[in-house]
Amino acid sequence: MNRAEQLCFSLLSSCKSLRSLQQLQAHATKSALDSDQLVAGKLLLHCAVHISGAIDYARRLLLHAPNPDAFMYNALIRGFSDSDTPQNSISTFSLMLKNLGSQIDSFTLAFSLKSAANMRCLQTGTQLHCQALMRGLDTHIFVGTTLISMYAECVCVGSARKVFDEIPNPNIVTWNALLTAFFRRGDVEGAERVFGSMPAKSLASYNLMLGGYVKLGEFGLARDVFDEMPLKDEISWSTMIVGLVQYGCFDEAFLYFRRLHEVGMRPNEVSLTGVLSACAQAGAVEFAKILHGFVEKVGLVWITPVNNALMDTYSKCGSVDMARLVFERMPGKKSIVSWTTLIVGLAMQGYGEEALALFDEMEESGLRPDGVAFVAILYACSHAGLVEKGSEIFETMSKVYGIKPEIEHYGCMVDLYGRAGQLLKAYDFVTQMPIPPNDVIWRTLLGACSFHGNVELAEQVKRSLSELDPSNSSDHVLLSNIYAFAGKWKDAATVRRSMVELKLTKTPGWSMIEVDKIMYTFIAGVKQDDMTMEAYKKLTEIMSKLKVEGGYIPEVDNVLHDVEEEEKEDAVVAHSEKLAVAFGIARLARGSNVRIVKNLRVCKDCHNVMKLISKVYKLEIRLRDRSRFHSFKNGSCSCRDYW
Repeated sequence: MNRAEQLCFSLLSSCKSLRSLQQLQAHATKSALDSDQLVAGKLLLHCAVHISGAIDYARRLLLHAPNPDAFMYNALIRGFSDSDTPQNSISTFSLMLKNLGSQIDSFTLAFSLKSAANMRCLQTGTQLHCQALMRGLDTHIFVGTTLISMYAECVCVGSARKVFDEIPNPNIVTWNALLTAFFRRGDVEGAERVFGSMPAKSLASYNLMLGGYVKLGEFGLARDVFDEMPLKDEISWSTMIVGLVQYGCFDEAFLYFRRLHEVGMRPNEVSLTGVLSACAQAGAVEFAKILHGFVEKVGLVWITPVNNALMDTYSKCGSVDMARLVFERMPGKKSIVSWTTLIVGLAMQGYGEEALALFDEMEESGLRPDGVAFVAILYACSHAGLVEKGSEIFETMSKVYGIKPEIEHYGCMVDLYGRAGQLLKAYDFVTQMPIPPNDVIWRTLLGACSFHGNVELAEQVKRSLSELDPSNSSDHVLLSNIYAFAGKWKDAATVRRSMVELKLTKTPGWSMIEVDKIMYTFIAGVKQDDMTMEAYKKLTEIMSKLKVEGGYIPEVDNVLHDVEEEEKEDAVVAHSEKLAVAFGIARLARGSNVRIVKNLRVCKDCHNVMKLISKVYKLEIRLRDRSRFHSFKNGSCSCRDYW
């Protein structure tokens, strides 16, 4: 290697952008190094693999090279295999096959097979397997392992096993690829057999078992593997924490995060965002504040996804002011996810005008809104009753920004019209959609029919829903309630009987409240422990006070008519959010805000009770239900009874 080449390669290692690489390329041209195959290949490799967003330029380098060699082809195939367009890797392989077929080697096939795996294209993968067989490379450790991974992604565990059996000396990576193949098919026993047969187990092998169990919801087995692991790394802890959050096991996710801290390990971005997600879903704002302090203490405020997770957590815990504070203090340039997260946070609490102002501010900052940002702003318009503005934005999205509406955008529009009581307009919108409405679209309209008491349209919508999702219990319950509100008790009873015949069970309502950094869960009708009995006792006291001082009259219109009035009242009084509020009043310090998370939509009676409690007890209640946020204060709600 001469001095000119050495200098070129030294400068190449410092190239971090396409612009800097183009400048180096210009220097190489002036120095007559552009015709040097080694220099040209290294330039292309760096462009394809090490510079983000430069893969298309790397392709042009190959196409304009006078005599590209196998190294250059392999570099481009490798670059495309990790890109958003892995199919271009296959087209590059085809070009190489045509021009340099005899020089195809293990690297060519391995990266091409990786592309086929990323595409989950069995036909392409099989054709590449044939090429490997023709060249005697199918048992090569690098190619063979990638073949197994390709068949694993295509869920062809039999083919993966056959390739494995033909490899003379499989290494730990090959064993792990086979292990992954069995988990991809959901074959726990097969994966366990492979794991038991491994001559040596690395930390990666244990993490694969752990991740496989977690993805299949086998948390008992996952805990066993986790406890048996001789070593645990960041991936091990993150896998458990994130998996538990995804399956709704928030308390246990918090427990594992505490254990991670106790053993002296520093949480990484994945485990931290995972436990913040648990805080968001459970409404654990006090624990979120502790995590926020930790983020600032260890200097993780520079990580944008962590800030985004903090904003999402504060928003979903009802602390949108804290979410805005995190947003304003974010160092560096904010991503579109950052803007969208805060817009959604404002929307959840009914701050439609503020969300619109932030959307405009985002555009002024130079960021072009994407499809997700439009979902967020349409959601904001829907929850604030801004029908005209929402309709205008929906039209602008395609006409001005060229973004084709997807099912989520149509869903927001149906919700927008439905919440505003424009049910026929919502129905016409659904029937005129250019894409087939899914069950979520129809269910959104059914919910609007329920809220506004339109029985006839509800029946029509329910028929469409039954064709798409006949076994969804919530649809039957909603229709039964619509009949009950309308006084059609016979029809309501018929729907309930059909649920019994179809063996459909109603989703139990639960509510969570955080007291002294511990999450407590309440389920309506369950009285099996001292905590719940304490809540019932306090609730009885509260309801008596509300009747005397607040003039409370229970909303029992949707309780079946063949139940005595006193039983009807008991049925609505014992809803889980009332129990959670009662427990909060009993345990929290006087003057503390009460924060509750509920899995279902709050009913009218509970909504009225929360308003009365906030007035009589002079406290603020923040309740997040499945639909939106409600902030109760001085006898009124932030949703303005619009939910």
